[in-house]
Amino acid sequence: MGTLRLVLGDQLSPDLSSLRDADKSCDVILIAEVREEATYVRHHKKKIAFLFAAMRHFAEELTVSGYRVRYIRLDDPANQGSLRAEAASALEEVPGLDRLVVTKPGEWRLLQDMEQWGTLLPVPVELRDDTRFIVPLTEFEAWAKGRKQLRMEYFYREVRRKTGLLMEGDQPEGGQWNYDAENRKRLPKSMVTPPRFLPEADALTREVMALVAERVPDHFGDLEPWVFATTRAGAEAARDHFIAEILPGFGDWQDAMARGEPWMWHSLLSVYINCGLLDPLDVCRRAEAEWKAGRAPLNAVEGFIRQIIGWREYVRGIYWLKMPGYAEMNALDAHHPLPEFYWTGKTPMRCMAEAIGQTRRYAYAHHIQRLMITGNFALLAGLSPAQVNEWYLLVYADAYEWVELPNTHGMALHADGGLMASKPYAASGNYISKMSDYCEGCPYDVKRRTGEKACPFNFLYWDFVDRHEARFKNNPRMAVICKSLNRMSVSERAEIRSEAAGFLREIGLNSP
Repeated sequence: MGTLRLVLGDQLSPDLSSLRDADKSCDVILIAEVREEATYVRHHKKKIAFLFAAMRHFAEELTVSGYRVRYIRLDDPANQGSLRAEAASALEEVPGLDRLVVTKPGEWRLLQDMEQWGTLLPVPVELRDDTRFIVPLTEFEAWAKGRKQLRMEYFYREVRRKTGLLMEGDQPEGGQWNYDAENRKRLPKSMVTPPRFLPEADALTREVMALVAERVPDHFGDLEPWVFATTRAGAEAARDHFIAEILPGFGDWQDAMARGEPWMWHSLLSVYINCGLLDPLDVCRRAEAEWKAGRAPLNAVEGFIRQIIGWREYVRGIYWLKMPGYAEMNALDAHHPLPEFYWTGKTPMRCMAEAIGQTRRYAYAHHIQRLMITGNFALLAGLSPAQVNEWYLLVYADAYEWVELPNTHGMALHADGGLMASKPYAASGNYISKMSDYCEGCPYDVKRRTGEKACPFNFLYWDFVDRHEARFKNNPRMAVICKSLNRMSVSERAEIRSEAAGFLREIGLNSP
């Protein structure tokens, strides 16, 4: 008898736990493109095309390795439309299969469904832990137990010790755990960004792109230009190019933004790591080797490694520790619907137009654009966390709920009331001006708090502080800001509130 082994679209790893004991003589590996997973939110067309193309290439990789693969395409006339239905169909049509094995999915929604499969399918169902992460969920839960605050920095230090990355004995290389203070430089006008590894779509990917355009034409985003590798070899080539050519400059400019520069010095590897084409720990060890060889500075390598073994592992732990209630939290009582320009990118605010336009075109924006532009605006304007979370989940090719939800809900929106961040990541136009050239040529004046052509981020920022003063005045990291608010005259505060309300009405929202 054999086993049916289901592989999901973000599980494209040969060492996947559900495949570790696969018997090539009698087991069947099922990979399926199903409409239910492609459309439960209106995922970016480029995201769907990337995943389906990568899934098809992975199926070929497994077949070449001697596995028996049952691959179901989206346009297969017999496609059942859901993962459970495809599993049932395979069990019915393929003789000799007496159990189903699957690695646990990365979304609460799907795990809840799979936990019922044992009573709905005719064979036993085994759900295995996803072992591709550095920190098992039980280990994260043990770390979090009894802590009043779950700060990433302290978790990150433990993972550094566990992996030995950038460690000298029990102490960090260079004497510091974190070099973030060195990584906040504004891009000089004379600085030229490095060329990137942006592969052209192969024939298989082109076929998938045409299918996606036909089947989900109303989904967000553009299919062209194509920018992602869809094979393991292509992902490894992208990794090697970043490590050798881009990593040395990553640290200094990782928070910088510039018009017409979507990539800067960012790795663009999260899309490959999160779907399983690259191993996160291997990527980190390769980056560490560049520092040891003297080819990349410590601030660049530490900052890059922290994003993977720190933030990536941490947000996954938060997600599974706090779900499902975490998604329902709305500590700041924000309820505005998402403005239309989040979908179109058509807004006079240059920074928002740049970040959203880039997102539409590439299904990508780097972490500061996500946090301090689109996320910051959503926070200041009081946009509904549920709607903002859905937007972030569907527009980015590297977004899966386990990684997207805590980053958006906790970091960008402070909707969890401070579980992840000790203060809201709220900023006025001054931050955007400091870290980018977006304000140059913008019709709004970043130096004006109120009045004609005042930057909306300025009056929205102070209106946000005003609305939530009672909550934040005793927060040590917000106390100075609240005192600055209280030094304003009554009339100035009233003007700020009035301009904020007027602007929100202009974009189709009422006052928070």
